[in-house]
Amino acid sequence: MTILRAYSRLRPLAATSNKVLIPRAAIRAYSSAADANATRKPLADKIVIANRGEIACRIMHTAHKLGVKTVAVYSEADKDAMHVRLADEAYLIGSAPAAESYLRADAIIDVVRRSGAQAVHPGYGFLSENAGFSERLESEGVTFIGPPGAAMRAMGSKSESKRIMQEAGVPVVPGYHGENQDVGFLKERASEIGYPVLIKAVLGGGGKGMRIVHKPEDFEMMLESSKREAIKSFGDDKVLVEKYLTTPRHVEVQVFADKLGNAVHLFERDCSVQRRHQKIIEEAPAPDLLPEIRKQLGEKAVAAARAVQYVGAGTVEFIMDNETQQFYFMEMNTRLQVEHPVTEMVTGTDLVQWQLEVAAGNRLPQLQHEIKCTGHAFEARIYAENPDNGFLPDTGRLIHLATPTSSPDVRVETGVQSGDAISVYYDPMIAKLVVRGEDRQAALRVLRKALDEYEVAGLHTNIDFLKRLAESPDFVAGKVETGYIDKHLDELFPKVSAPSPQATAQAALAWVIDQTARLAQNTRGGLQSPWAAVDSFRLGALGSQTASLVFGDHVYSAEVIAEPKSIYSIVIRDEAGNLVGRFDGARASWVGQAGGAAGGQLRVLLGDRLCCSNVVFSNKDSSITVFDQGQVATFKVPQPEYLDDEAVAGAGSVAAPMSCKIVQVLVEPGAEVAQDAPLVVLEAMKMEHVIKAPKAGKIADVYYKVGDLVDEGKSLVAFEED
Repeated sequence: MTILRAYSRLRPLAATSNKVLIPRAAIRAYSSAADANATRKPLADKIVIANRGEIACRIMHTAHKLGVKTVAVYSEADKDAMHVRLADEAYLIGSAPAAESYLRADAIIDVVRRSGAQAVHPGYGFLSENAGFSERLESEGVTFIGPPGAAMRAMGSKSESKRIMQEAGVPVVPGYHGENQDVGFLKERASEIGYPVLIKAVLGGGGKGMRIVHKPEDFEMMLESSKREAIKSFGDDKVLVEKYLTTPRHVEVQVFADKLGNAVHLFERDCSVQRRHQKIIEEAPAPDLLPEIRKQLGEKAVAAARAVQYVGAGTVEFIMDNETQQFYFMEMNTRLQVEHPVTEMVTGTDLVQWQLEVAAGNRLPQLQHEIKCTGHAFEARIYAENPDNGFLPDTGRLIHLATPTSSPDVRVETGVQSGDAISVYYDPMIAKLVVRGEDRQAALRVLRKALDEYEVAGLHTNIDFLKRLAESPDFVAGKVETGYIDKHLDELFPKVSAPSPQATAQAALAWVIDQTARLAQNTRGGLQSPWAAVDSFRLGALGSQTASLVFGDHVYSAEVIAEPKSIYSIVIRDEAGNLVGRFDGARASWVGQAGGAAGGQLRVLLGDRLCCSNVVFSNKDSSITVFDQGQVATFKVPQPEYLDDEAVAGAGSVAAPMSCKIVQVLVEPGAEVAQDAPLVVLEAMKMEHVIKAPKAGKIADVYYKVGDLVDEGKSLVAFEED
């Protein structure tokens, strides 16, 4: 009867009588599941999460659902972080730099001992693919929620994994994957391979330690930069050199294996749309794949996992020719991937729960024939970065953060909330927005709507860029490749158009209301005082206020005339005095913090349109941002020259494009430099950036030394005036 009840949930079989027909395969599957449940081992009671940010919070979500206690570790920079607040226990393990905190295996093992945890989940990045860390835990009797050290060594090394794949008959990209790291030798191999070539850190990932070299004269500088970045991110500066394919597609397969010999794949993901060699949007399943190619990808990925006796979650990454769909093995990530939620959305699984089950010694929750792919999912990574400035990362405080409403088809995975800061020390990702639909077009509609609902102020983000990407015709059609952004620059980076008169009017009106609130703070009686009123009654003063607003190259003057009962007239003119917009009798309501410290919610009827907006003020760049039902406009409020850093930076100075740390200073006062000569090497969010000379000339001054922290916009070096 139990078997009958279990099988009744399956699709009914055609029958010619009233008898229920149960195939023997179903009975065997049920019996196998019953045997597995009978010998099921308990999960760990308490786990240490050796990570931070959104992945730490993501792991805690599943752990708490399963009744597993969580222990957070944190650096001094993260003492107020969300993952610290969500954990059952939290321990300080060092100062802000990752090398002095999250990469300290000894500190994390000490936390394991002190907390009494039985297992460690490494998340991704940091120590997640460190075989030595895994083996130290095992020697202490602590479970590492990940693969065995031998598998990590075999597949975590790009060169070793390629050797294994070659022996297994899987094609790999032409290149040099050996041990010889001599600069001259590597340069010779690059010439033999043929430019362009790709330098990659052997233990790399996420674009760290990766450089494209187009010509021989750039090879040595790029190699040195790649090695420096690799040693900081992974503790190993070994690199490989391989042919750079100019029109590739990036397709990867999620695999999972248990300690009992079972290994499965959970279908593939497409991660082709990237910037700075880092993924920006992912989807599952991959669009427009031939059925036989899809089948081969899954089979080869499982074979790769079995070849190294893999255990746990892993991702086998392939690079594919977009026209022939011939694929080549790139690498295997021996950990949970950033983009694992898109797989969860189309398979109905919780891969963190799978990790905990496998680590406990239990069978995979589902075998290959039980795993189904239903619908389509996208993951868009929300980054603190400026797409209009080469996607350079940004840092600062999130003075306003509003996310889409969560539902079964919309997930927001984040480790921050309003008021938190994005630090120079770690990855600039704010959140992952994950959506699902019944098919690709339905999922895209959900994605576009959710992006419209996402609001961030206080620093630059890529949200508007993601909106344009999600509307790009070729992307909508599934025509993706790793060079997509570069090939669609005009479409994805359109010229800045003038803001709507409604947006300008809302910014001006919010500014006036904010000024009124500030005045009321310093007036006896507050807003009830007649001296704090903004209506047209005045003694010896004008009955209006004027806001100066700058939007790109556009400069506006908006006169706001206030009448009783919160009614306003707004007249907007451009720099030449031409009328841009006029709104009379606009009734407005405002709900905000006292003094307008962060802005508020504005509801106003402008003409025949009712506008309902969140308006945010930022002291960082003296801006006003209007979030109006999916449309965003940011205006600058001009500041006096003595308050404007850019105005007083000095002629010929070269400024830091982001908050950063100085890694190298390549010039000194008095040096003669050519245009595009490297001046300073910066580090931000674990990535290096070379600042080059904007012109030929003589260096007048160098303002910072190696190790200094520099705020965005500060002058790094100055040139002598011509």
